[in-house]
Amino acid sequence: MTDIEIARNTELENIVDIAKKLGLNEKDIEQYGKYKAKISDDVYKELENKKENGKLILVTAISPTPLGEGKTTMSIAIADGLRKIGKNSILALREPALGPVFGIKGGATGGGKVQIAPMEDINLHFTGDIHAITSANNLLSSMIDNHIYFGNELGFDKVVWKRCVDLNDRQLREIETGLSGEQKIVPRHDKFDITVASEIMAILCLSKDLKDLKEKLGNILIGYNKKGQAIYAKQLNAHGAMTVLLKDALKPNLVQTLEHTPAIVHGGPFANIAHGCNSIIATKLALKLGDYVITEAGFGADLGAEKFLDIKCRKAKLQPDAVVLVATIKAIKYHGGIEKEKIQEESIEGLEKGIDNLYRHIENIKNKFGLNVIVAINKYIQDTDKEIEFLRKKLEEKDVQLSLVEGWAKGGEGATDIAEKIVNLVDEKENFQYMYELEDTIQDKIKKVANKIYGAQSVEYSEEALNEINNIKKLGYANLPICIAKTQYSFSDDPKNLECKGNYNIHVRNVELKSGAGFIVVLAGKIMTMPGLPRVPAAESIDIDENGEIVGIF
Repeated sequence: MTDIEIARNTELENIVDIAKKLGLNEKDIEQYGKYKAKISDDVYKELENKKENGKLILVTAISPTPLGEGKTTMSIAIADGLRKIGKNSILALREPALGPVFGIKGGATGGGKVQIAPMEDINLHFTGDIHAITSANNLLSSMIDNHIYFGNELGFDKVVWKRCVDLNDRQLREIETGLSGEQKIVPRHDKFDITVASEIMAILCLSKDLKDLKEKLGNILIGYNKKGQAIYAKQLNAHGAMTVLLKDALKPNLVQTLEHTPAIVHGGPFANIAHGCNSIIATKLALKLGDYVITEAGFGADLGAEKFLDIKCRKAKLQPDAVVLVATIKAIKYHGGIEKEKIQEESIEGLEKGIDNLYRHIENIKNKFGLNVIVAINKYIQDTDKEIEFLRKKLEEKDVQLSLVEGWAKGGEGATDIAEKIVNLVDEKENFQYMYELEDTIQDKIKKVANKIYGAQSVEYSEEALNEINNIKKLGYANLPICIAKTQYSFSDDPKNLECKGNYNIHVRNVELKSGAGFIVVLAGKIMTMPGLPRVPAAESIDIDENGEIVGIF
């Protein structure tokens, strides 16, 4: 059966009953039908000083491959596995975006017997959060251009705010607007980001409450006047209306797994072009509602986990009690140069060559960040005992535990081993540290992440990037954390350099200040903040049958 068929053949519990598992009642939630709800703002306020936090488990992965490693599937399996051994677990995940659903990646609700549901709803419009973010983003754009049309009192000379859409559309990366020929209209060059890369997505995920959200929206840098002075959204009086559009989106969403484990799903920035973590509100709420909170950070640990730790944990004053590093045997062989056509064949040689990628991620988490780590192998049918035993012995040499997880085929029952190991691991001592200090210069922050996490020799800057760094210093924002946007497929900024042998540099082509969200985006290599569709997009296979049932989402 396909994932969507498995989900449809599983009877879900009413969302009111899921809420009761967390100690919530009907007044604590706003229902969106039978199986979805938003959690009231009042819940965290009531629990903040009454209940200690649960244990926070971060799920990350080795460098991703086109084969897929199943990080979300693993997160759900672990949460279900913890429930199987009698623990009060809860998920805190990101929302899927329409771009990858209709593009190459497909849905992001897990797979097999470990999924969050209702699967079609979550993968498509869900509760409208991403639509609200898109609307707030584009409201600000329209107010900027409207201000310029009616006389430009603020003196815009350069607009840096971009429009956005929740779809992959490379045609919108660079556009010209205002071409209607109306008397007072001012044509200008513009750009689109995908919504998950919008600063408003980051702001939603990093805000602590409605007041904080409004303040951050007002602090968005939108342009410069002829004197080079910054212009902010609050000078247009745009932040109030934007907050109105986002007031419901700020509330975390409650759903369930196929085994009825509660799941809070909220916020969805990508990790290759944004900061890659669900909302602080959702994570903090989950820590009050559950004893074990399973969350994830996007793509490989060099991207999602680094940003989770250096940006989100710093802002939220949190740290994970354990980190799960997801890998597959076929992915390790892929990093060892084994061709996709031969990836299912047993190859110890391929594992020996590709295991370096796994080692480097372990080194970063365990010895650079100082965190407890366990490797979770997402098991496939073709994995051989010989290959599994090879990995187990190699990891024993690194004093790192391995757990074989069969959640896709067996549900939570296939994740009880890792669940038990996590329960023991979270009590071990950690020596958590950030990769840089906020007081470091912008270049030093970039260099420290590039050297320590990516293994790069040095960092090279374009003239445009250096000019923007100097501008950020003049504006007084040099003490913000950095968010490096680069390819997810390699430790380097070259997606084809899988093995990363020898010396290589990180190439910074531009830098963007996100003064509302409170970080600096560093664009490395050829990464784009508006992805394109593949030659054969997933959208071609998505349809609706005569009974009104959606087909083709995977």
